[in-house]
Amino acid sequence: MIRRLEHLSYEDGLRELSLFSLEKRRLLGDLITAFQYLKEAYRKDGEGLFVREHSDRMRYNGFKLKEGRFRLDIRKHFFTVRVVRHWNTLPREVVDAPSLEVFKTRLDGALSNLV
Repeated sequence: MIRRLEHLSYEDGLRELSLFSLEKRRLLGDLITAFQYLKEAYRKDGEGLFVREHSDRMRYNGFKLKEGRFRLDIRKHFFTVRVVRHWNTLPREVVDAPSLEVFKTRLDGALSNLV
C-alpha cells in the first residue's frame, strides 16, 4: 500500500496512479487477442473460434460476432463468450483498424471512460 493513498478508495487510487482496474486490463487483453484472431494473426489456430453475424442492419461496427445461448452458466466465462458482447459494442473505426498498434490506440480511446 502506498502511504499517501491509504485514505482513497480503490477507484480513486487507480486514477491517482494512472492505472487501469483488473477488469479493464482483462477486457483489453481479451479484445486484443480477439482482434488478432479475427485479423489473421492466428487464422490457422482460430479457425471457427468466432462466428460472424450476417446482417445488413448493424449499429456500431460492421464486423459483429454471433452471441451464443447456453443452458449452463459456466459457459459465460469462456473467452469466446466473454468477448462477443464487448466486441459488438466497439465503434467501427476501432474494429476496422489496419494494424494491431492502431487497434490498441483506438481501443484505449474507446474504453477511456472505464476505470
